[in-house]
Amino acid sequence: MLLLSTFFYSAGGAVAAFMALEAYLAVAAADETYPSVLLAAVAAAGQIAGKLLWYWAGAGTTRLPWLRRKLEAPKVDAAMTRWRDRTEGRPVYTGAVLLASAFAGIPPFMVMSVVAGVLRVRMWLFLSTGLVGRFFRFWIVLEAADYAWFLL
Repeated sequence: MLLLSTFFYSAGGAVAAFMALEAYLAVAAADETYPSVLLAAVAAAGQIAGKLLWYWAGAGTTRLPWLRRKLEAPKVDAAMTRWRDRTEGRPVYTGAVLLASAFAGIPPFMVMSVVAGVLRVRMWLFLSTGLVGRFFRFWIVLEAADYAWFLL
């Protein structure tokens, strides 16, 4: 049950930023039914499932009128042009930015998911860097929480 709830909470947290996934994982670490590496993998898979919605929204496959209006604003359009200039034909750079965003949240991974969709970043690059970055982020959170629970 914990694995299933972790997946769905992670997916929900990917869509709704107010859901504190790291706090959820810190509490989930107290339940020692599953190893933290498995919980981290499930949480990463859930996050990427949710972030795919943002990716597809950016790519225009889902029509969200408020997102379209936001993307067409002059400031956002200029920023998208800068990102396009930086990443076009540079998959290693693009992957590094996505990996850093997925792991550290700088720039925010939710924003980068939309940007990746708008720029038509290859799906395999988005999925692989997102999964790896999120996995290591969540594994560190779970290990730190597990250690903190051990100290109590």
